[in-house]
Order: sequence, then structure tokens, then C-alpha cells
Amino acid sequence: MRLHNLNPGKAATRKKRKRVGRGPGSGLGKTSGRGQDGQLSRSGGGKGSRFEGGQTPLQRRLPKLPGFKNRFRKVYAIVNVEKLNIYKSSEEVSPESLQAKGIIKRSDKLVKVLGQGNIEKKLLVKAHHFSGTAKEKIEAAGGKIEVL
Repeated sequence: MRLHNLNPGKAATRKKRKRVGRGPGSGLGKTSGRGQDGQLSRSGGGKGSRFEGGQTPLQRRLPKLPGFKNRFRKVYAIVNVEKLNIYKSSEEVSPESLQAKGIIKRSDKLVKVLGQGNIEKKLLVKAHHFSGTAKEKIEAAGGKIEVL
């Protein structure tokens, strides 16, 4: 077997480049394979990919939705001070302990303490945000707050 005897077969053969508009001998002369006249024979001719044959296009059929959605908003897990009464006095309240007690679902979320209800115990409350009334009620009960 010699290299010059090898037959590359159909898969490895090279296809010749289409040379358009190079005279009648090329097979693609004169109109360059585009036919005679019409929209598709012109450069830049044809409809766009979104054209639906005169039917109202999809982007016009869909409604415009009002408003917008803020991607950067902060979502807080809400905890009212009345829920903190399940803790023992002088205990530390953190997002992890709130999740362990089942008050919030996820400890990786931001936690905001609101002032609904009353608190009777002296606690150290650690959260990301506190409302004004929540601060007052925790400190009035002798507790402390810590912003994370």
C-alpha cells in the first residue's frame, strides 16, 4: 500500500467553493443562481425572520406589561416581637436560632424585626433591620439589639 494509491472516499473529498457571477461557463453566471426578478434576487431582499406573512407579528400580539420588576430589591423574612417570647430570658436571638425554632424558613435571608405584639423578656436580638417600635419594645423590656 502506497500513499498515492489511497482513495480518500466520499467523506474526505473537498467540495469546490461556489464562485458566483463569473460568467456563463461557471454555471452560476448572469443572475448568480438567484433567478430572474423579484424581491429575493435583490441584495438585502426578502422578509425578516420575524415576518409572519402579513399576520400581526408576535411582538404586537403580546400585551405590554405595566410597571417593572426591581432585580435589586431586598427581601426580608419578617419576625414580630411577640414571636420572640418563646426564648428564655437573656438568650441570644439570631437568624440561625430563629430558623432552628421554626419562626423563619431560611437563615440565609435578611431578617427584619417588626413591633407587633409585646415582649416580656430581656433578649439580645441580632437581625438585619429593626422597625422603630420593635427597637423601643426590645429596649423597654431590658434587651439589646444588634444590627448585622
